Amino acid sequence: MAWASSIDAFFKNFKRESQILSEETITLIKCHIQKNDLQGALSVIHSALRDIESAPLNIAVTGETGTGKSTFINALMGIGQEDEGAAPTGVTETTKERMPYPHPKLPQVTIWDLPGTGSTSFPPESYLKTMKFSQYDFFVIISATRFRENDANLAKAISMMNMNFYFVHTKIDNDLANEQRSKPKTFSKENVLKTIRDDCSKHLKKYFSGKPQIFLVSNFDVSDYDFPKLQTTLLGELPAHKRHVFMLSLNSVTEATINLKRESLKQKVFLEALKAGALATFPLVGRIRDDLEDLNETFHLYRSYFGLDDTSLENIAKDFNMSMDELKVHLRFPHLFEEDNSMSVEEKLLKYIKYISSVTGGPVATCIYYRKTYYLQNLFLDTAANDAIALLNKKDLFEKKVGPYVSKAPDYWE
Repeated sequence: MAWASSIDAFFKNFKRESQILSEETITLIKCHIQKNDLQGALSVIHSALRDIESAPLNIAVTGETGTGKSTFINALMGIGQEDEGAAPTGVTETTKERMPYPHPKLPQVTIWDLPGTGSTSFPPESYLKTMKFSQYDFFVIISATRFRENDANLAKAISMMNMNFYFVHTKIDNDLANEQRSKPKTFSKENVLKTIRDDCSKHLKKYFSGKPQIFLVSNFDVSDYDFPKLQTTLLGELPAHKRHVFMLSLNSVTEATINLKRESLKQKVFLEALKAGALATFPLVGRIRDDLEDLNETFHLYRSYFGLDDTSLENIAKDFNMSMDELKVHLRFPHLFEEDNSMSVEEKLLKYIKYISSVTGGPVATCIYYRKTYYLQNLFLDTAANDAIALLNKKDLFEKKVGPYVSKAPDYWE
């Protein structure tokens, strides 16, 4: 019963757009636990984790040549125009085939570049079938000016097939710059954005009876305008088990995005702890070393998710005109448990488990061990997320040095 109430209390802390379990799955886990059916609860948790970790996410992006479609794809993946695997920009669209772009860090995420409907002879319904519409989780329809009749007809066809679509107006930074140059005395950013949004909406209503939401974005500044709002909207409308992988795919360029990743990963860690608790009836044998290797790999993954991997830090250090080692001095994740550098986290934890096992025996040690690894994952997760937020505000990072997230290593290390 305590387990069931703890599950309720835990998942109530998260908003819909960050929840990675459906209400049905949460209820099912609680029902099994209330009936003391741990095997049933374990089965549901195991299936949920498998779906969360391996769920494919396919995003279709379509729009005419020159709308900034390829740049938008790269922005969505969080990679530069010249990075390996980036969608080519500044080229004339000649193909009538769809082009896949796998996410550089998450192989289960693919963004598909579809030719604009104006570059094909297919009517919308035939276009969607030719482009294998059933494979995508949602469509993004791109325009850099007004949305055209082709765009509205495509949206209608997608809607009839009960799929989600989103209108995105790109190059909003260019629109604002042009307006400011032409009308420097009367220029108002808010008024220009409202005028563009109203104009797009009014034009679409000529062909589209619905009330589509229009997102005004700059592909070169994904932390401004409607890009964050677009990401939150997509998260809220995705199936729960696909939100996790989409959240991890987002670039950590806003505090809101970083916190969404943190919340998503905390839920996954909680599920893994529930699974471990249900399994904590077996003696500790040779699993510890394997699990410690997994734990170390988990820490590396967290760094990658928050843009703290060595490759990312090297690029950031170059921007700051310093070495990566000099940059790491200002971050907290490299210095966790640094009071005793003679022994690694893995060695300390293994030493601790061996001691507990010799005193209390296998099952009790297993339960304690998993509480400690759960604590470790959350500690490192919070530290990495806070470091990523600190990097967003360079002034705070360098001028307002904050103390470490833990003042000393936990008591159980010794």
